[in-house]
Parts: sequence; structure tokens; C-alpha cells
Amino acid sequence: MDKVVHFEIPADDVKRAQTFYQTVFGWGINEMPEMNYTIVHTVEVDEKQMPKESGAINGGMLKRQEPITNPVITISVASIDETTKMIETGGGKVIRPKMAVGDMGFAAYFKDSEGNVIGLWENAKPATS
Repeated sequence: MDKVVHFEIPADDVKRAQTFYQTVFGWGINEMPEMNYTIVHTVEVDEKQMPKESGAINGGMLKRQEPITNPVITISVASIDETTKMIETGGGKVIRPKMAVGDMGFAAYFKDSEGNVIGLWENAKPATS
């Protein structure tokens, strides 16, 4: 079963949104200017930046722009390529194809059968020696 592993919150004013979520909920904010992205920690993370609490997820914040105009959940899948085939067969539509995210993995976005934008995540395969 594929799991929700991340969320994204778009903002018209990212600094204002950072302050809001940090002040109201106590979330940690880690700006990544080279990616125009903010990592948001809702729980403590381990050395691999993974949540220490079982079932908890962290997320991100970015400037509101198409296709991310509303909050998005991201689902971890074994293969974005295989999943996007199933999405299209099932009545969805890929709106941002698979793209590398540093050396961490790959992301894509799709619209489901109801027009909701949902993210996909595929972990990078460990290097073999």
C-alpha cells in the first residue's frame, strides 16, 4: 500500500506563511533558497531527515504557482513511471512529469479523477558498488 509521506503548502507570501506556521503550530522552518523551497518540520527528524515519530510526516512550502495552487499531499510509490501509467488508465492526468530532486529521488504531479492535484515521490535507488 502506498503511503502519504509529504505535504506542500503554497503561499502568496512565503515569509508570511513561514511566520504563521512557525508561530501558530511551532513548526520548524528550513529555507532552501537554491531550490526556492522551504522544508517544514512538524516533528523531530533523525540524521536522515526522516520523522522520528511513526506515522508523522513533514512537508514543504513554496510560492503559489501552477500547478500548486492549493495544499498538496504526496504519495510515495515504488515507480513513478508505472504509477503514472495507472493514473492515466484510471482517468487521471499527469500535469508535471517525473523530475529529479537532487540525489534524493524523483517527484511528479497529477490530477486525480476529481481534479485534485496530488504529488508522487519515488526514492532514489541506492548506489551499488
